[in-house]
Amino acid sequence: MVFELTPEQKMVQEQARRFAENEIRPNVEKEEAEHAFPLERVRQMGELGFFGCGIDEKYGGNGMGLLESVLLAEQIAKVSPSWRLPFNMQNLGPALTVQKFGTEEQKEAYIPGWVSGEKVGFFAITEPNSGSDVASMKTTAADGGDCWILNGTKTWISNAQIGDVGLVYAFTDRSQKYKGMTAFLVDLKNTEGITARAIETKLGLHCAPTGELTFDDARIPKDAVLGQVGEGFKICMWQLNNTRLGCAAGALGCAGGAIDLAVQYANERTQFGRPIGQFQMIQASIAELVAEHHATQLLVYRAAYLKDKGLPNQFETSIAKYYSAEAAVHATNEVMKIYGSYGFSTEYPIERYFRDAKSYQVVEGTSNVQKMIIAGIALGTTPNR
Repeated sequence: MVFELTPEQKMVQEQARRFAENEIRPNVEKEEAEHAFPLERVRQMGELGFFGCGIDEKYGGNGMGLLESVLLAEQIAKVSPSWRLPFNMQNLGPALTVQKFGTEEQKEAYIPGWVSGEKVGFFAITEPNSGSDVASMKTTAADGGDCWILNGTKTWISNAQIGDVGLVYAFTDRSQKYKGMTAFLVDLKNTEGITARAIETKLGLHCAPTGELTFDDARIPKDAVLGQVGEGFKICMWQLNNTRLGCAAGALGCAGGAIDLAVQYANERTQFGRPIGQFQMIQASIAELVAEHHATQLLVYRAAYLKDKGLPNQFETSIAKYYSAEAAVHATNEVMKIYGSYGFSTEYPIERYFRDAKSYQVVEGTSNVQKMIIAGIALGTTPNR
């Protein structure tokens, strides 16, 4: 087993680190306060090849794999967990999924725009009364002869209010249960009957746009179906197994950023005439977090490695997503304690990491859902795909 990154992978890592430090950090606190999401930065990231991992070069891919995507997202999330979201919205969600299940016409029409950052991607699964239970969604797509007619509401959708084209999951035949769900490619800005509303009452990730989509007899083209009619649930689960890796990379970066803050503060803050980093209780806390972080890193990198090798990885991906989310919450909570009353202040960035970390226990399948997947595969009741 090789645990060392290649020189090329280290270059990718360093490129993302520089981008985060130079382009995101100088404005991150101001942008968080304003809930700002400058689209020009998405295009910058696209120009640098950040969204081309795992994508065929003829669609704008960069020749790299998902391990490189993890390295990129991790470094970005160390500075801003909010800005990790585009990796899922552009690359690991829509682009990879259309590359896997789309027609050649769909691939050529949509993937290059997502990869370049010129088109803002999204995927719409969650509904007001349908979260972890995906099959309970109420959104429907009726056959209108020369089109499909979408009706329903999706909520907590990243990029809902700014998205161009993305994936929407709906039932075409509810009587078939899981086999009655279909995936659609939907153009939000050029389709009548679609309204978007921003959600800004969020604990964290203030720079990451989140909203609600309402479909009221929205007519979409007959060829908007991704894959086959009735394959939506299969496609959705395949997609989530990739986007969960992006979440794991984000949680890994979030925890890493918090630990960096703890080390810096422990060396600078003095009490009783010496830096607090010289006190054993602080040392014990930092040692625990660093060890947990290194373990998390190995889990996340291994899940990406298996994906790049085309090997079964659902088990490892869910372990990585579950463990990294819990580790991020633990790390940010402990670092808040190291900062003391200053950690409770919005003057210092650790409170932002603390708020952002909680999202990873919820998005792309909650921690409880990940435990269900892990247990099912461990017990042999479900296969590791």
